[in-house]
Amino acid sequence: MSQPITAELVRQLREQTGAGIMDCKMALTESDGEFERARDILRAKGLASAQKRSGRQTGEGLVESYIHPGGRIGVLLEVNCETDFVARTDQFKALAHDLALQVAGASPRWVRREDVPAALLERERAIYRDQALREGKSAERLDQIIDGRVRKFYETFCLYEQPWLRDEGSKGRQVSQVIQEVIAATRENIAVSRFVRFELGESGADEGQPDDA
Repeated sequence: MSQPITAELVRQLREQTGAGIMDCKMALTESDGEFERARDILRAKGLASAQKRSGRQTGEGLVESYIHPGGRIGVLLEVNCETDFVARTDQFKALAHDLALQVAGASPRWVRREDVPAALLERERAIYRDQALREGKSAERLDQIIDGRVRKFYETFCLYEQPWLRDEGSKGRQVSQVIQEVIAATRENIAVSRFVRFELGESGADEGQPDDA
């Protein structure tokens, strides 16, 4: 049964999603006035639009710093967007801060999977193949097993592939999904350019490789 689409319902949906008034009205109409369905519709449309923005130039942004209590871990991280206006918004600053916390807590080595050196990845694949053979895995399943372990490698060491630490449970989002959601909300392309993570006692810093975009 359809729910009445009131001005108050439109206002609440707009506040929660950041979408325009007409977009909210259309989503509520499409969902027959069901608030949660309307929010899902807007989110899906927003993420689709965000994918289209991924190739746009990001010449603005900020460098975020974080020092963990006790002073044993420090992070510098550069996050870029398209305009200075978005760079100064609370939402963008909050994303940059949370990304710095992610780097501090999850210790990624690269920004994206494309940044992993090819020679290192080939060496890892050879190790995984040797491990699988030693474990007695069948030859027919070798490629599948190796691909699965490579995905786990990406999830461990590539920032964009990592589980978002602020999400609880096994069904949380990846870091890249969180960034896409902010892209959808701000209507600008956003990208992590690089980061460096220091930990007291280590011989060198873990530095995320800058993207080539």
